[in-house]
This record gives sequence, C-alpha cells and structure tokens, in this order.
Amino acid sequence: MLDAFTSVGAESFVVTKTDINQQVIWGKTYPAGDLRRLMPAMVRTAAIRKPCQIPDGGMVMAGENLIIRPTGPNVAFVQLDDLNAEQLDRVRPAVFIIHATSPGNHQAWIAASGVPEGKEAFREFMRRVRKAVGGNDKSASHATRVAGTENFKPKYAPEFPTVRIVESHSGRVMTPEQLEALGLLAPPEPAPAVLPFKTSREHTRSGGERTWPDYQRCVAGAPPAKEGNGPDRSLADFVWCMMAAQRGWSIEDTANKLLEVSAKAQERARLRDEGYALITAQNAAAAAQKRGRGRA
Repeated sequence: MLDAFTSVGAESFVVTKTDINQQVIWGKTYPAGDLRRLMPAMVRTAAIRKPCQIPDGGMVMAGENLIIRPTGPNVAFVQLDDLNAEQLDRVRPAVFIIHATSPGNHQAWIAASGVPEGKEAFREFMRRVRKAVGGNDKSASHATRVAGTENFKPKYAPEFPTVRIVESHSGRVMTPEQLEALGLLAPPEPAPAVLPFKTSREHTRSGGERTWPDYQRCVAGAPPAKEGNGPDRSLADFVWCMMAAQRGWSIEDTANKLLEVSAKAQERARLRDEGYALITAQNAAAAAQKRGRGRA
C-alpha cells in the first residue's frame, strides 16, 4: 500500500491509531521513508488483542486500527468509499489502488495532477469527482486503513475482516482533462452570488445555519502556556475544534478551518507537520462525542 501511494507522489503520511470504538489513541506525521521502516512494528502492535468495552456494554478482544492519510506537494488524492460493483467498473481506468476494508465494502483512490492550488479549489475538484461517480461516501476523510491489518469495529466482532488490496496501478496519475474524458469529473457548479461581506455561517442540508465557533474567544479563554509566552494555543485549538464538533462540523472540515484561523496550525503546516490540524480535530471530536455520551 505504501508503494502504491508513494508511486503517485505521496511524500508523507499522517498516521493514527484508533480503538474498536474509533476513538483516537495517538497520531503522528511521518516522512514516507521513515514510515516504511517503522510500519512492520506498527502492524504487529496493532494486531495485539486486549479486552475492550463496546457501546452496548459488552467486552470483546480487539486490537487497534492502523490508519494512514497520504500527503504530497504536487498531487491531489481523491478517496472514493462505499463503491458498488458498477461504480468500481467506472472508476477502474482512473484509480491507482482499490482495496476492500470489509466484505463488499470497496474503496478506490485517484491521484490527480494539475489541480488548482488551495484547499477550496481542491474541495471543489473532489466534489466534482464524487458527483460524477455518484452515491459514494461524501464524508470520506482521505484516510484509510492499512492493508494487511484488521478492521476493528463492534459490528464485526469477533471475526474482524482484514483489509486487502484488490488491485493497484503503480504511478497512475490522472489530469482533470483525462478524468473529464472518462466521465469522472462533473461540470463545475455555477459560482454563488458574491456577498457584500464574508460570513462564517454555512447552510446545513436541512436548510438551517451552522456557524463556526469564535476562535479568538477560545484564545482569550486559554490558560497561559507553560513556556510563559502567551496563551496555550494548543489548548485553544483543541477547545475550538471540540466546539466545532459539537456544532456538527465534520473532522475534515474542522481541520481545514483550523488551518485558516490558527496561527499555530499554520506554523506546523509550514514545518510539514500537516497532521497537527487533523489529529487535533480527531481528538477533539472524540472528546466531544464522549462528553455527549456522558450527558445522555
């Protein structure tokens, strides 16, 4: 799997481990070379089973989910999840890897070059591909379970499926023009009317408005940093992400927005630690979910 991703331009990976309840245990960003060296040990430790409590109160023996999120400077990765047989046939000429995360649940990845720079431009490109394919999981996080590891979820216990590669095509990188010729790139949507001012509100699918938390208030309410050089911005980022999760924002949207509002997240990204924002959003979402269960 690492060979497939690096063959199309992945240079680093955000690696996370989650428990059977999908709660984040830890996460870190690795250059591709370092991860290739460390991956065998990660796979071995992920397979070690121990007693775990699941939401219905039962106990099962389970290991850890090993998940990677590829990044590269000159390539856009589009993840297509929950594809049926017809959709797989449609995307097969364009994808560089197809793998099954469970029986009947296939995932495919497209690597594209020549995509306009910028997060919003990439998100629009991704929406156009997913719209053309149709019916796949639009909440896909651009992270995937490592082939050869088990998919630990309560619904699969005690016979957890092993993630397996169905096919791969080393070095296959598509251009937007090639995807369009294959019918895998929907026409761009009409540009929305320009508002007289920028707003932090976005409409939900139900027609209501969902707003982002006030980041500056989170910074103002944060305790002093241990170094004594201002507020604890890591904690401010975490609290802001947790509030975003409580308002219904996805982990991916929250991580992208954090990169816009947080100077610390921007600094970490400049240092090629692209995983800081995503891992902060993942941990905060897990904390928000746990707090929600506690209040129930």
